[in-house]
Amino acid sequence: FKNLFFKYPRGTDYVLKDINFTLEEGKTLAIVGRTGSGKTTMVNLLLRLYEADKGEILLDDKNIKDITIKSLRENISYVPQDNFLFTSTIRENIGFAFDGTISEDLMIESSKSAQVYDNIIDFPNGFDTVLGERGVTLSGGQKQRVSIARALAKDGPILVLDDSLSSVDTETEEKILGELKNVTDKKTTIIISHRISTVKNADEIIVLDEGEIIERGDHESLLEFDGLYKYLYDKQLLEEKIQ
Repeated sequence: FKNLFFKYPRGTDYVLKDINFTLEEGKTLAIVGRTGSGKTTMVNLLLRLYEADKGEILLDDKNIKDITIKSLRENISYVPQDNFLFTSTIRENIGFAFDGTISEDLMIESSKSAQVYDNIIDFPNGFDTVLGERGVTLSGGQKQRVSIARALAKDGPILVLDDSLSSVDTETEEKILGELKNVTDKKTTIIISHRISTVKNADEIIVLDEGEIIERGDHESLLEFDGLYKYLYDKQLLEEKIQ
């Protein structure tokens, strides 16, 4: 991301201002910040759902505007905040990126990595269970994990998780992150989260506030800096103790 500015169509104020960072292949970048700070907007620009007003996004030194949208999106495995599931079987949902039917082995492997395999086989029809409209037959956490399984099965070289573990309990989150570590060593990964526990092991963390990067570093250095990241971390620790 190079000198990037963006405002929404018909918007008057920039929601992203002078965003600069480089994410190396095989590394994990985490993006944290309060609600409305512009985290998801950055991903929308990477996927070319919107175009930047100023600046550019480069992928292997090539402006993404010079890459076809089809090719760009085929190379990104994306789990959005709104985990959209189709009114079809779990098998078809996990294998959505494939022209034909997903292989049994890949489907099982990706669902195990996403910590949802045991839930699925508990259903009477297993992977052939038909989901209701927008996945209403699943809990929030199960929907998120099926969406993660879909992204892992797609196996794009870039993996983007946009607040994709918010409905998962912390124990399951730890297991998923452990599995992701095995996978993401070979992928370039962007993790967006409100939870510090989700991002603490990232190679680099950037903190957004009102569309600007105000802090950057790894978990330990950001705690020492004693800024917004430390405030969010302390707040979440306190909330966990109260629970």
